[in-house]
Amino acid sequence: MAKVCQITGKRTVSGNNVSHANNRTKRKFYPNLHNKKLFLEEEKVWVNLKVSTHALRIINKLGLSQALRKAGLEIIRL
Repeated sequence: MAKVCQITGKRTVSGNNVSHANNRTKRKFYPNLHNKKLFLEEEKVWVNLKVSTHALRIINKLGLSQALRKAGLEIIRL
């Protein structure tokens, strides 16, 4: 699975390492992702998400169901 946050869409970006002599080599900046198991109370179901720490703050502020709606994700019932 790709290194992409499922709520915010943050993903790996590329840039340069710049030495003291101003030599530039390519590098990657990875998002701070965590696999979290969160409980969705409306559906009474646990949801596994790969989210960034910024997304965790959004979930704490808005609630999980509203954060999922804003992200355009649907919960698939089993």
